[in-house]
Amino acid sequence: MRELDISGFKESIIERSDYPIEQCKKILKDEVTAILGYGPQGRGQSLNMRDQGFDVIIGLRKGNSWDKAILDGWEEGKTLFPINEAVEKATIIQFLLSDAGQIQAWPEVKSRLKEGDALYFSHGFGVVFHQDTQIVPPDNIDVILVAPKGSGLTVRNHFKEGRGINASFAIHQDFTKKAKKRCIATAFAIGSGHLFETSFKKEVHSDLTGERCVLMGLLQGAFLAQYEVLRENGHSPSEAYNETIEEALQSLYPLISEKGMDWMYSNCSTTAQRGALDWAPKFKEVLKPVIEDCYEKVVSGEEARISIKSNSKPNYREELEKELQIINNQEMWIAGRKLRPLRPENL
Repeated sequence: MRELDISGFKESIIERSDYPIEQCKKILKDEVTAILGYGPQGRGQSLNMRDQGFDVIIGLRKGNSWDKAILDGWEEGKTLFPINEAVEKATIIQFLLSDAGQIQAWPEVKSRLKEGDALYFSHGFGVVFHQDTQIVPPDNIDVILVAPKGSGLTVRNHFKEGRGINASFAIHQDFTKKAKKRCIATAFAIGSGHLFETSFKKEVHSDLTGERCVLMGLLQGAFLAQYEVLRENGHSPSEAYNETIEEALQSLYPLISEKGMDWMYSNCSTTAQRGALDWAPKFKEVLKPVIEDCYEKVVSGEEARISIKSNSKPNYREELEKELQIINNQEMWIAGRKLRPLRPENL
């Protein structure tokens, strides 16, 4: 376990070496894990657990996800079951349906939970916003969370490459007095790298804010704003795309990931350094109030209610696809589709 002191804030980081896989198997030796849902997280986490030799089954409704699971080698009646049967067979239930799917399935799942079971989430949404979701776990079970800091596809790909993805973990309810061990063992069973502790509230507040801001929403908005300014001033699509996105993703952002923002700055020209140092405070001044507004709306539950209302519509998938196609058809991303194949590794 690594102890960190960051500006006076002390926290413990749990590493793989603290919980080797064989130790995790001992902790979970009497457990059967049922993973409900086969979206990106459900698929990634279940395959990683299976590959590492844990006793894992999945619970799904018949349909596209069921068919995908069959193709991935899950066997009906052995490792693949309807949701209600999977819950009854398991002692750890990973509730990895979409937020809207969790709301719909909760009565069925709740009625089949047994005393001493562990109900596992990878996102605190359903529990934290229980006034809107009606997801209130019974008192006689453990309620735990492991939230990988990346998509389910990344969880799977990093595992296959022999490296993990960092994750947060939280204990919401410890009925059995072994919730923490169950939680941490499962975290490494799904392929996590290192773990840091949080709470259900902190996880969902930071996650929803991040998705709406620097991880996705702000990023798309900032990319598009700069691309449009360059195009409106006579720059070609190739130039606008390369200066906005290609250089960021292929050259500069990896430097930040490697050693930090100062490392990226120090590996750029003195002109770039000066401009970035001068303009960063201006962007912070403009953006911080917007992010504060977003955070307040997340904490109040307003963003959760918007998501629930939108995602619960019967035509949700069709409407989502229309919105995604608007992004897909922006000239900026059309340029990207034409230019990415020209990267040297693709030639």
